[in-house]
Amino acid sequence: MPAGTPNGGERGGDSDMRVHTPAFAHGRSRAPFLAEIAVAAGTLTGLAACGPPATDVARPAGEPLPGLTQAQLARFEEGRRYFEKQWTPEEGLGPLFMQAGCGSCHDLPTVGGAGVEMLKEATRWDSAGGCDNLPEEGGPLIQDHATPLLQEAGVTHEVAPPSANGWVSMEAPALYGLGLLEAIPGSAILSREDPGDSDGDGISGRASRLPDGRLGRIGHKAYRATILELSEGAFRRSLGLTVPKNPDEETLNGKPLPPGVDPVEDPELSQETLEAVADFIRFLAPAAHTDPASGARADTLRWGEEVFESLGCPACHVPSMQTGPNEVAALDRKTVRLYSDLLLHDLNPYRPTICGPTATPSEVRTARLMGLRFRSAYMHDRRAVSVEGAIREHGGEAAASSARYEQLTPSARQFLITWLMTL
Repeated sequence: MPAGTPNGGERGGDSDMRVHTPAFAHGRSRAPFLAEIAVAAGTLTGLAACGPPATDVARPAGEPLPGLTQAQLARFEEGRRYFEKQWTPEEGLGPLFMQAGCGSCHDLPTVGGAGVEMLKEATRWDSAGGCDNLPEEGGPLIQDHATPLLQEAGVTHEVAPPSANGWVSMEAPALYGLGLLEAIPGSAILSREDPGDSDGDGISGRASRLPDGRLGRIGHKAYRATILELSEGAFRRSLGLTVPKNPDEETLNGKPLPPGVDPVEDPELSQETLEAVADFIRFLAPAAHTDPASGARADTLRWGEEVFESLGCPACHVPSMQTGPNEVAALDRKTVRLYSDLLLHDLNPYRPTICGPTATPSEVRTARLMGLRFRSAYMHDRRAVSVEGAIREHGGEAAASSARYEQLTPSARQFLITWLMTL
């Protein structure tokens, strides 16, 4: 077969798109191929490469950002130790918890990555009253492990809140590049808002505005504004370690814990430890994309990227954004290839899950595609076992792109998926 055709490619990927063996793979003009993509995608304008120039911030998975000072690298290593640590009940773990350490869930392919352990959450949504996290019933996170002392009191786990009408089991996401995401100016995110679909393209992304007015950008419902808040919430709910800002233990489905099951004085975690862990996450570099091994491979990837753009995927999966001025040089005005607009979108009104403080059950923040190749299942709840399955799960605002994908020839799909699996 000629170099660069689908039979010489590799499988992989996650999104929506189209194409077959292009004429220019045989040395002829690219124009008919690009025209075919445009017609298939309903695109009348010319195509442009949607990927930004190479960036200098990516590194092999699990490594720190380039350009950190020696003090910042030392901080990264200090935070990593706490992140990888397996906590014990004698140090404050539990009494209810999900895992004994952050690294238990965030470990694939390296520390700071995603994981296969599933977190169970439950909420109640009311169109008039909004989202209720059901804290008085033990929500939103349902802890499924208990320390020995709590087990001796007859408790092995929490149960689903009886008032919940939304449930989900979801994976812990990869944390690579999260510090760069945190450093993107709010104005850059807000500039892409179109809640009323004023341009008529069927996409109406909106920013997550938290009750205190800040912009939510972290989490699949965009319910956290900062990495420190993410760290605090994870220690409290997933590990059961109390923190200075919230020194009260989690309840047992809203009821007080039995006496004597929590012998450690609160707060169990110091602010210094929390901030070290937050800095470890903040200084994690985004994972570098895989480079083509040959000119033919480079052609394959370029064609796949052109399909991605032709189907309108970058309308939500924005290829790159820039950080603003930052006192940390490694985060200062850097380009990050995140493939997300960090906005909430209604993706499938027929498959709602839990709600969020500012999100309805069918709204999710656009998933970052960077690091996609490390995934073994797709969507936040891993319900898709292949990239193609994930594309077909895209409804709501993404329905048009998903429908265009169905029109693609097998070769076109192969180009797209091969390219996606380099991210």
